[in-house]
Amino acid sequence: MDTEAVRSFVRAAELGQLQHAADELGVTQQAVSKRIATLERHLNVRLFTRTARGVELTLDGQAFLPHARSIVAGVERAITAVRPGSRALRIDVLGLRSAQAVVLHDYWRSHPDIDLDVVTLRVNDPRVAVAAVQAGDIDASFRTVTDPATLPREVRMIRAFDSALELLVGPRHPLASARTLTPDQLRKHRIWVPGIAPRSEWAEFYDQLATGFDLRVDAAGPNFGNEVLQDTLADSGDVATLVGARDRYIWPTNHDLRRIPIVNPTLAYPLSLILPRTNPHPGLRAIISHFASLAPLPEPTWLPSWAAKPRRSDEAS
Repeated sequence: MDTEAVRSFVRAAELGQLQHAADELGVTQQAVSKRIATLERHLNVRLFTRTARGVELTLDGQAFLPHARSIVAGVERAITAVRPGSRALRIDVLGLRSAQAVVLHDYWRSHPDIDLDVVTLRVNDPRVAVAAVQAGDIDASFRTVTDPATLPREVRMIRAFDSALELLVGPRHPLASARTLTPDQLRKHRIWVPGIAPRSEWAEFYDQLATGFDLRVDAAGPNFGNEVLQDTLADSGDVATLVGARDRYIWPTNHDLRRIPIVNPTLAYPLSLILPRTNPHPGLRAIISHFASLAPLPEPTWLPSWAAKPRRSDEAS
């Protein structure tokens, strides 16, 4: 069924004049008349009776009108759901406690008028997130493709911000009393990071980090979530993990866990944003500008190889 014909029928019924409906719809009276005639043939009924004053609904037209209004309203809702600027800005984050979500929440608190929808795709392969941006399922994704040359031409990747790492340990750990730590002091200590998924960006990050500083980073065993990880740290005298300085973690008071900044150099996890190359959601511009207002990390800073030099995707933007 031609939805524009249905729309023309609804406006003609409400206004009682084909010309008035045509003026409102921005078409000719002849176009409205043809649309309604086509609709009548499709339904095999007469919808209007022509009078000297305009048009009046037949009994079939009166029966059809409330359903036609529902059709038009449904089409409007469908268009609104996918049109940039007229629907919520949908951004994918790795987790609702992650640094990306925290930064977005800080921005939203300062701009509560923005219609923001924060989602988690729960996928490890960044190419899946790229495909979701490409298909329009989301407007942007906090993911990194470490080889930008493999990105489809329809999307681009920009550097969002860098997240400093901290060591998270329980009170029995040998490093628990330190105010700050250097990467050299982490050597020979077990750093347990469950959930390092193959082919993920963070798998490559931790591989380079362990190689670069001779660290013992492992993901042995199943990943039962942050609560189990924190329970393990609280009871252990030799297990530590790495967390982002902006990541939000909550644990029972009796766990007495400690977050210790790592300095000289600061270990930084680079966060990128993937978005459409053309016609991005209008709300993204202000959020991207917000990233530039974040406080810089303490120098010197270590970054993985793909973030140590400008990306071609950034240069192209």
